[in-house]
Amino acid sequence: MTMPTYKQVIRRYENELTETDKDSNVPKVLFYHLAQKEPHQLYLMMDEEVEPELLESFEKAMTLYMQGYPVQYIKGVETFFGRDFIVNENVLIPRYETEELVENILYHIDDYFEPSIPLDVVDVGTGSGAIAISLKAEEARLNVTATDISFEALDVAKQNAQNIGVEIDFMQGDILQPLLDQDMKFDIFISNPPYIPQEQDIEAVVKNNEPHVALFGGKDGLYFYRKIFEGVQSLLKERAILAFEMGFDQKEDMEKEMNHYFPNTPFKILKDMNGKDRMLFIYHNIEPKKL
Repeated sequence: MTMPTYKQVIRRYENELTETDKDSNVPKVLFYHLAQKEPHQLYLMMDEEVEPELLESFEKAMTLYMQGYPVQYIKGVETFFGRDFIVNENVLIPRYETEELVENILYHIDDYFEPSIPLDVVDVGTGSGAIAISLKAEEARLNVTATDISFEALDVAKQNAQNIGVEIDFMQGDILQPLLDQDMKFDIFISNPPYIPQEQDIEAVVKNNEPHVALFGGKDGLYFYRKIFEGVQSLLKERAILAFEMGFDQKEDMEKEMNHYFPNTPFKILKDMNGKDRMLFIYHNIEPKKL
């Protein structure tokens, strides 16, 4: 039996997707992944017939995508800060905005701490472990702790740490509690908590597949920030930096919370590459440098 070529299969699905609101690049992305080929390799194979087993796997994957399943979950991996992380329904899919948070944390480490001195870092609500693992992989001198309330998310994060080859101290528990129980102290406190307001409309592919515990942050999206702000000071060393991702439209409300919980502490809200307010940095007994 004659099998269709790569070009024929890809074109067929690209045409189907063009008639919908879905990404027409996905057929190529899934073929790269399933065939374990780089784009230039697949290009050279376009006129070759697709192997029956590969075609079956590809069509199953495309059916899932057409039904609204995220392509990252179909692949089972997502690239973050240059490394592949396992992702599934138990963890939020890492976003490029969070890569900017990691990048800015690394800049802050260089700017505010002595080189070569070990630093204690914590990532609260670690999910897939993307932030904690990336920081440790980039800065070996960091002693990184990562927490999550979800046992299933921690299983994913532990596997990612093992695959990438870094040591992270994982702890299970609700927000700050496991850290408070151990009377721990940190130079750098990080969290990318759920910050979507409970009633806000979001894309169906996100709402229907990604864990709600990692998405929604109460009525105004700031519930978890308040819980952290209420207790975090006892977890900080004499000099410390706190770093958070936040919603692009939460600047005004976040400034009010800062004035309430940290009335005399300097802070900055930084924009992402799209010019949207995205990151909050708080400087505990540190004089921030001018932007």
